[in-house]
Amino acid sequence: MILEVDGLQIHYGTAGGTVRAVDGASFAVPEGRIVGLVGESGCGKTTAVRAIMGVLAENGRRAGGRVVFKGKPIDETNTRPLLWRDIAYVPQSAMSSLDPVYTVGAQIVEVLTKRGRHGKTAARARAAELFDLVGLSENRLRDYPHQFSGGMRQRAAIAMALALEPSLLLADEPVTALDVIVQRQILDTLRALQQRLKLSMVLVTHDISVVAYLCDEVVVMYAGQVIESGPVREVLGRPRHPYTMGLRNAFPDLMSDALELVPIAGSPPDLADPPPGCRFTPRCPFALAACSTRPAAIGSDRAGAGNAHVSACLRDGEADHLRTFALDPVTWQRSSAYATS
Repeated sequence: MILEVDGLQIHYGTAGGTVRAVDGASFAVPEGRIVGLVGESGCGKTTAVRAIMGVLAENGRRAGGRVVFKGKPIDETNTRPLLWRDIAYVPQSAMSSLDPVYTVGAQIVEVLTKRGRHGKTAARARAAELFDLVGLSENRLRDYPHQFSGGMRQRAAIAMALALEPSLLLADEPVTALDVIVQRQILDTLRALQQRLKLSMVLVTHDISVVAYLCDEVVVMYAGQVIESGPVREVLGRPRHPYTMGLRNAFPDLMSDALELVPIAGSPPDLADPPPGCRFTPRCPFALAACSTRPAAIGSDRAGAGNAHVSACLRDGEADHLRTFALDPVTWQRSSAYATS
């Protein structure tokens, strides 16, 4: 494994109390694989990625757990030298990450000279190579970020992230603000680069279709915790946690005859005061009385480890039976009444 996250806890101090944004999350990234981190907004995906990089907000802190990169524990005290060289980041909005008063080429050259210690001439040549790598013309290095389209800016951000040939790429919602045609182009670019450069990658997204298209393995998060993980085809084809079943129903499937998308009613819990037991219980149509008091362990294997498909559900052994009911929209119209069907 190139990356292992074990029992990670990230807390934010706020005026309303401590928010447990990530609460005991564990997952792993096999070398040369793409792992999707998926879930609703606010589930802790981005916070987990920022914790890996050691760049949490001022009111954030690691309250527990560990992150291991290439066999060595890392935290905010020793991660900085790894950034750009070993671990690189692609932001959600390239426009907000690129400096508007410098040309894009100048910003890539700065990364290469300041972090990679390239000479100016070598840095300019490398910048041209990087633009070619992501499908941009060398002539556009002289342009400013506002002169690029959204897709071109995202490609430029990917080129900058790859400048020092990192082994792990963390991509935070890299296609969210783009139209579907450009999304496809960017995802194809990421896949081609991953295969060509033997990259390992963590892709943060709320879009299951992006995970299905690009990722090898998937980690499903809910309310700061990992609730299911495993190979993409297994998790999306035969989900074992009710939340994952609900997520699958909420996205269109061109291969299905179903015409109705089924939302998951309700909202995630307040992470300043999370409920005991399984945090999905108030929204789960299959919850038992025990679910509100006793959380289920996700299994002996961590997400992504050994291609294990595991879920944190007390009714995991009934998944095949529950999956049939989960396809019926009527099932999701009932609130959690500790169903026994």
